[in-house]
Amino acid sequence: MRAARLMSLVLLLQARGGMTATELSRELEVSERTVHRDVLALSEAGVPVYADRGRGGGYRLLDGYRTRLTGLDRAEAEALFLSGVPEALREMGLSGVAATARLKASAALSPGVRDAPATAAQRFHLDAPGWFASERPPPEALAPLARAVWGDHPVTALYRGAERTLEPYGLVLKAGVWYLATRSAIYRVDRFAEVGIHSDRRFERDRGFDLAAFWSGRAAEFARSLLTTRVTVRLSPAGHRLLPHVADPAALGDALASAGEPDGQGRITLSLPVESLEVAYAQILRFGPEAEVLDPPELRARLAGAAARLRALYGRA
Repeated sequence: MRAARLMSLVLLLQARGGMTATELSRELEVSERTVHRDVLALSEAGVPVYADRGRGGGYRLLDGYRTRLTGLDRAEAEALFLSGVPEALREMGLSGVAATARLKASAALSPGVRDAPATAAQRFHLDAPGWFASERPPPEALAPLARAVWGDHPVTALYRGAERTLEPYGLVLKAGVWYLATRSAIYRVDRFAEVGIHSDRRFERDRGFDLAAFWSGRAAEFARSLLTTRVTVRLSPAGHRLLPHVADPAALGDALASAGEPDGQGRITLSLPVESLEVAYAQILRFGPEAEVLDPPELRARLAGAAARLRALYGRA
């Protein structure tokens, strides 16, 4: 954290020529005392920063001093901003590029702070994928889609059996699952097949597009759009408490809103949105005896068969 702040301080002085301690503290969101300590640390590390006394004074860099991230090409510079998510870089095929960028950035640091990247890496780590995601290989479509996103190239691909031509604006990793964002829609990457990149063409990107804001606005809507099937379930009080741990988060609100009044045994009946009956089967099994499917009949019959097999398995001497 401090190494990043020191670098920001140097870059601010380099960009603006000079700033007061008050201005730096406001920009860096630290106290003025911290600014003074940081300036002293930079000076001790060999950065020629000095205090300009008098009215309108502040801190300045010695004329002609420049700090540079030497030799970074565009791909390395872009990958550097993703270097805190190593698993995502590996899955997109960018780990080598990011490693080179980190080495170049480290080489540009002054000797006093050159160990900062290693120090930070031993103290903070972002593990973006969900639990047990390492067991699954990344989607085959991810690497070509990533190349298309970086190059603003349109793609033609099969998505759920239908051919689509898309302009890939960005990729989002959510709980171990990759999604592709276009200007107006979201797609799960693991449902793409036969991705073809039109590398001889580039689409005109909307410069006002904000991937984070788009994802925030569309993610919940997209998650709900996947829940195309409903099952009617009767839950015991224990099953009701388990519901938030079993149901899809996007389904939870609708399920609770549909719940009727508890019966004489405290059980409630509700309509649970699910992606498919196959997904519903896996979810309901997690409730054990705390849930009973009332509808559809085919799911109820399948669960009854599973219960019979369990009884036979556990009923053996």
